Amino acid sequence: MPVLAAIDIGSNSCRLKIARVVAHQLKTVHEDREVTRLGSSVFESGLISPEAMALTLRALKRFQRAVQAHAADEIRVVATAALRDARNGEAFQAWVKAETGWSLEIISGLEEGRLIHRGIMSAEPGVAGRVLLVDLGGGSCEITLSEHKRVKETVSLPLGAVRLTEGFLTTDPPTAEELAQMRQLIGRELRRARRKITVERVSLVIATSGTAAALAEASAAVAKAGKASVKRLVHGPGVAPALLVRKLAARLAKMTLQEREAMPGIGPRRAEIIIAGAQVYAELLDHFVLPGFRYSPLGLRDGILAQMLAEQDTRASSHVEFEHERWESVLATAKRYGVDARQAEPVRAHAIQLYRDLKSLHELPGDYEHWLAAAALLRDTGKFINHQGHHRHTQYIISSSEMYGYTPTQRTIVSAIARYQGKSRPGPEDRALRNIPTDEHRNVHRAVVLLRLAVALNQDRASDVLKVTAKMYPKRVYLEIRPGRTGAELELWSLRKEADYFREVFGRELFPTLA
Repeated sequence: MPVLAAIDIGSNSCRLKIARVVAHQLKTVHEDREVTRLGSSVFESGLISPEAMALTLRALKRFQRAVQAHAADEIRVVATAALRDARNGEAFQAWVKAETGWSLEIISGLEEGRLIHRGIMSAEPGVAGRVLLVDLGGGSCEITLSEHKRVKETVSLPLGAVRLTEGFLTTDPPTAEELAQMRQLIGRELRRARRKITVERVSLVIATSGTAAALAEASAAVAKAGKASVKRLVHGPGVAPALLVRKLAARLAKMTLQEREAMPGIGPRRAEIIIAGAQVYAELLDHFVLPGFRYSPLGLRDGILAQMLAEQDTRASSHVEFEHERWESVLATAKRYGVDARQAEPVRAHAIQLYRDLKSLHELPGDYEHWLAAAALLRDTGKFINHQGHHRHTQYIISSSEMYGYTPTQRTIVSAIARYQGKSRPGPEDRALRNIPTDEHRNVHRAVVLLRLAVALNQDRASDVLKVTAKMYPKRVYLEIRPGRTGAELELWSLRKEADYFREVFGRELFPTLA
């Protein structure tokens, strides 16, 4: 049974979760967490302090011992807002790599929101209809609207509890002016969010991470000690009604650090940043006119594990959903940049056919089938910027676009495959290959050739799609084309132009013929 591990390096804390795959489902076997405040210096100076780096690395080494003890087969390490903002983020990535051997991946705010959504929807019971998810971390706040367990919209706002505390709250307790300035920023960002997310008919609000847990527990304590009218507001564990959240936010803002530490559910480390976090939740519930939220202990690490399971276990219930969402994201990107999916579809179909028919020749990993399909669909996105040199623009657009289910490295591979569909060929020093691991360059070359052949088979054909049969021999590969209504002379000529490159990459002669 495979063992998977996920590490979330947040702006406030680092979290580890290890799960075993049992009957195509995840069973948690170990969890760990440590507050490291990685983002504290970033939001003030733009740099991760050496102290925060060392503290975080110490936590990661402890996590590594747990990962090794549980014999994890696969591990994914991601970082969020602090590393997104830090000017010395690459130095920290290199340090983590040197000390642990792990490749630290910095994900965008939107990808963070989507992964949190996947984690909650894969494991939270009784979630249906339109649901609003709120994850308030140390550096950012992700708000996601979900409908029937699918993401409708996600926004990432710079409203993390550590970020706001460092930026505005310099006295203890904070002054009225500090609170007013902070609320002004919170209100501006929430108004921006409301332009993208509509909350009509939302049946449930789910909040994750430490601030939400603290407010839910504090709300329960206040209700337990309060009058009957207050007690009726709390209808279950982990529930934080808007009225109590507003009261808590106002009350916390008047307390000293020592007083906040003594509050039930807050604790000493959370007390340092709870004022900012509580203000964000109070303002958010008011701006969106929400009755409150329900806390969920699930979060980013659960989404990472769920995606890892979906990617590798084709029999897992989440696999089909993951593949659907990933392809929908590619289609949305193509539409955004004016690509006609109906015209691109024959190229995609031929690319996938060649991938499958020539599998013993190209020996590409299974992931390349998906990446090749995406490159085929997105290869003309660069025309949105300019027809001249559009292949270079395509590479930039794909590598920079948000596509669900693709890591930055995977997007870069897709962009490189799509990049070399004109006269140029990939070289080891090219910008398109710079951020791709060297051991992947050979695979990229081979995928580029397959896509070039698929493009050659579709020379301005609107509906008269050719049928092709591939036959392999020790020194030759034949592509037998069945001519369409308008013949196949142009396609035959285009394929012959690719013969030299085909021989260079695969070491075999390419012979396009008419069937």
